[in-house]
Amino acid sequence: MDEAIRQNSNIIIENRKRVNISGVKECISFDDETVMLETALGNLTLKGEKLHIINFDTKSGDFSLEGKIFAVAYTGNQNGGSFFGRLFK
Repeated sequence: MDEAIRQNSNIIIENRKRVNISGVKECISFDDETVMLETALGNLTLKGEKLHIINFDTKSGDFSLEGKIFAVAYTGNQNGGSFFGRLFK
């Protein structure tokens, strides 16, 4: 994947039923309730119901998912740790 593509990441959620994400480096794990991705901005966790991957282009970093979306959260930080981890060093 081109390094310029890896530096950017966008998330588009359509009606809580479809998610399009750019800047995805790797799909860490997935099942029908949780998908964990490594993105240009840190690890991203998506939670929902009946989740299934529509597309993952490893060259461009484009990722698409369908299902009922409950939550989207970054679980890591691009800069090497959480806010509180850096605060209490």
